[in-house]
Amino acid sequence: MGSRVHELAEKTPAGRDRYIDLLRVASLGTVVIGHWLMAAVTVGDDGRTEVGNLLAVVPGLQLLTWALQIMPVFFFVGGFSHALSYRSLSRKAPGSVYAAFLRARLQRLLRPTMVFIGVWGVAALVVQLAGEGGALLDVSLRLVAQPLWFIGIYLAMVAFTPLLLGLHDRYGWGAFGGLVLAAGGVDFARFAFGVPYVEFLNFAFVWLAVHQLGFLRADGRLRVPAAMAAAGLAGAAALVAFGPYPLSMVGMPGERVSNMAPPTFALLCHGVWLVGAVELLRGPAVRWLARPRVWRGVVAANGVSMTAFLWHLTAMLGVYGALLAMHVRLPEPATAEWWTQVPLRMAAAVVLTGLLVAAFRRFERPGGARELPVAPGVLSGPAAAVGVALCLFGVLGISMVGFGGLLEGRTAMVVAVRMTAPTAVGMALVGWLLVERAGRRRAG
Repeated sequence: MGSRVHELAEKTPAGRDRYIDLLRVASLGTVVIGHWLMAAVTVGDDGRTEVGNLLAVVPGLQLLTWALQIMPVFFFVGGFSHALSYRSLSRKAPGSVYAAFLRARLQRLLRPTMVFIGVWGVAALVVQLAGEGGALLDVSLRLVAQPLWFIGIYLAMVAFTPLLLGLHDRYGWGAFGGLVLAAGGVDFARFAFGVPYVEFLNFAFVWLAVHQLGFLRADGRLRVPAAMAAAGLAGAAALVAFGPYPLSMVGMPGERVSNMAPPTFALLCHGVWLVGAVELLRGPAVRWLARPRVWRGVVAANGVSMTAFLWHLTAMLGVYGALLAMHVRLPEPATAEWWTQVPLRMAAAVVLTGLLVAAFRRFERPGGARELPVAPGVLSGPAAAVGVALCLFGVLGISMVGFGGLLEGRTAMVVAVRMTAPTAVGMALVGWLLVERAGRRRAG
């Protein structure tokens, strides 16, 4: 792998925006570290193992989420990359390139995701058929699937890129402003008038607005990052101080209103603040990335970032499982003893994540060079659209149902569809195959 990374780093085009690659790695890495730090595993007097949240134990730490809830940066980076990719494909192959675009953007996302779903699905079936289980294992079957919500949202962003990029090309900042107004209108209807279910529209409006900022970045139109950061931060602070919004920018157990699920206007302000902040850091970061060793590190991390993201909770729960198996006492969260254990637990999670990445990283590589990114036929676009929709519902379904109870019919409501785990897995697999087939044509 070292020689491959060195070769890729050496062949980096002079015009490539290396800072975008750094932001992609840094945002996923921050999420991983945040999850490892927030997990508070305890064993009760009855012997049951529970996984809590450090932010609920120490509410004062919730302010840290204003820096560590960095998913908006990843979606911002996605908008930048999707704009460049779609425009490039359109120049190379005029006409309908929707299927080819979907496949090109989703290869390195869906392949490792489907492997992750397959491995955990088989493991869950084996455990259930064998009648095995345990408190930590049961919790693991539910928790490891939760980060897949991010994959589902990202799928929607890719699917809507051609439409929203067209609006961006026509209206520029106006397209972003329209999404902001829509997100604000949803929250107004939700909190002022109690309109039922309207809040779920902000899964689209909030995240697509942040994604739209990536389009503006691709065109060099984010010229006032300091103003963006100040306005976003002031807006989020005012909404939390005077409105119905909680302090935490991540979901908290038992809270009546979450800024994350569904997203709120406060989270959108938070996203604007973060995008402005990272743009302010662009100059010194670009100079740092000019160092060959630093850039090779970013290239190496980018090659395995999605695999590490998918498996990091597996590694974390594996570390806790090993501690329990060795009868190591787990101290109460946020105590001095607990904080002393944190570096050791995180180091062990890094090692275990590295082993999982070594085992599964090959699935993150793009397809073979003999495949041309040209869609074969007029039905390829609709087929790809159906495929990405099935993937979206399937992946979101798995994130909500988890891998537990595969044979028991456990269900969860995804938008307006009640879904079991087998149904969700089947939808995700069929959708992935449709996207792959619709966007592929063999050379020759």
